[in-house]
Amino acid sequence: MSLTTEQQILIEQRLQNEKKSTGVAYLIWFFLGGLGGHRFYLGRTSSGVVMLVLWLVGVATAIIAVGFFLLIPLGIWVVVDAFLIPGMIERVNAEKRKFLKLELAGDLAISQASA
Repeated sequence: MSLTTEQQILIEQRLQNEKKSTGVAYLIWFFLGGLGGHRFYLGRTSSGVVMLVLWLVGVATAIIAVGFFLLIPLGIWVVVDAFLIPGMIERVNAEKRKFLKLELAGDLAISQASA
């Protein structure tokens, strides 16, 4: 089904209101990167939980030097994520656009069926 120009504009306007921000993602990454905050913001909950657990266990066991073996890879992961954030945001926003199109198509089908 092809969308009209008005429907495409409506989708883009909703996307502008609901899309994830690169600036916000980088601010969260800067302040809460080791805790996986930026991954929670971008909807990657499972990897955010892994980062949070690595940080908690790493800090708790740093006294006996075991924690450093967890904190060093975590630090590398956080630095690598700085380069991955733009791609993650593009994917999240593309998925949101696809969802909005499907939602609009579903609403149209319901309104046509009831007419």
